[in-house]
Amino acid sequence: MSTQASPRTPTLERSGVATLLLILAIGLFWGGNWPAVRFSLMDIPPLSLRAIGFSTGALMLLGWAWLKGWPLLIVAGERAWLVATGLFTILGFNLGTAFGQLHMPTSQAAIVAFTMPCWALLLAIGLLGERVTARQWLGLGLGQAGLLVLLGPAAWQAGFEGLLGPTFVLGAALSWALGTVLTKRRGNWQGHPVVITGWQFALCALPTIVLAALFESPSAPTTWQASTWLGLGYHLVFAICLAQMLWFRNVNRLTIGQSTISTLIIPVVGVASAVVLLDEPLSSRLVLALMLILSAVAIVMTQRKQPA
Repeated sequence: MSTQASPRTPTLERSGVATLLLILAIGLFWGGNWPAVRFSLMDIPPLSLRAIGFSTGALMLLGWAWLKGWPLLIVAGERAWLVATGLFTILGFNLGTAFGQLHMPTSQAAIVAFTMPCWALLLAIGLLGERVTARQWLGLGLGQAGLLVLLGPAAWQAGFEGLLGPTFVLGAALSWALGTVLTKRRGNWQGHPVVITGWQFALCALPTIVLAALFESPSAPTTWQASTWLGLGYHLVFAICLAQMLWFRNVNRLTIGQSTISTLIIPVVGVASAVVLLDEPLSSRLVLALMLILSAVAIVMTQRKQPA
């Protein structure tokens, strides 16, 4: 007798529980990174922070790969793809968000940055030939509604003032979206995700080190506050190393629609962690945004099986 599930029974696409855990880990790690970076920027200028992050990420990930015995050599056919995806996904996004936070509140920057799914879905239509399902459009609509609720009326009251910050962050979102679509288009990467991500960090570390040396003069580490060190530690371990590697793996496991929609949870985690760590108020707007975005993730990550 067949044990096939009922057509009305929702089933997780791809690998089920593992996929959800992957999404939750990325959401928690990158969501918590927004207040962590806020603490770090109290004593460390943005270019210097990115130079430290990229360099540490490269050393930790490539060192880990070396200890595990994974091949560090990137095959010739993947080198150009590694450069392109690294520059867009890591360098462009991180520099855009860093400079954006200098000209606008961090909470608003987080929200603008995670309009990325809109651009990735549109780019995927042209570059990957993906068909966006009705469920994905519904999930995307709910997620964007949640982001608008989270942003609140302040965005509309600001008018055309302060466009520099949003322009930087919007550029970061577009850069991340293009890098994500290119990662998916390459597909079937032979290199291990740890090795690929490590070399991407190494590539992006070079220009940030040069720019930081030319334009910034950070204070001595002995003068940094304890909160700066804690924020930097979280940023390096969870956001730079773990989340970036998991994101690379996530993109290759899922469709662009699934992987990018899943990032809508990140600004919710970022704002919620700010409530706890930065003593920001827990408002009804935040709760409503959380419900909308979690609904968006659930809709995209589940589907109904077709009858046999």
